[in-house]
Amino acid sequence: MDGKIILNLAISLDGYIADENGGYDWIIGAGNNTLNTVEKWDYNKFLEDIDVVVMGKNCYDQGFHKDFTGKDVYIATSKEIENYENYHFINGDIVQKIANMKNEGKNIFLFGGGGVIDYFIKADVIDEYVIGIIPTILGKGRKLFLENNPKIDLSLQYYSVEDGIVVMKYSKRNK
Repeated sequence: MDGKIILNLAISLDGYIADENGGYDWIIGAGNNTLNTVEKWDYNKFLEDIDVVVMGKNCYDQGFHKDFTGKDVYIATSKEIENYENYHFINGDIVQKIANMKNEGKNIFLFGGGGVIDYFIKADVIDEYVIGIIPTILGKGRKLFLENNPKIDLSLQYYSVEDGIVVMKYSKRNK
């Protein structure tokens, strides 16, 4: 059975995943629960089904890899860095390497950042997009979707609202 490649990120209303300095302290709700849905997105439950986490070197340098001690973490980098513990440094055709893991039945979480994710979007290999829209307009920062992407048709599978944050889960539409 094939696994899945899943993008799961929070973005500002205007499409940024981080501020100009890579900061994410703006990723908070609006303090209003009047529109909350009964069902809530459960990030920890999501992580239970994940085998592999993929992130870029900037995310690694910010210490995000430490959040995934029980998972295989693959860090995309142009440098030759020695693997240690559950951390694997990869370069070259990272999309193909990760797609091979998916074909082995592994569920892969594309954690970030935008530069790494862009390769997967352009290759159209992402099976699910889980996007949390933060009720903030940043105005500038690091975008999720870079230029010249292919057209990818999606189907809404799930949504929830909590504290003004809308979480939507899309899967690729059957052709």
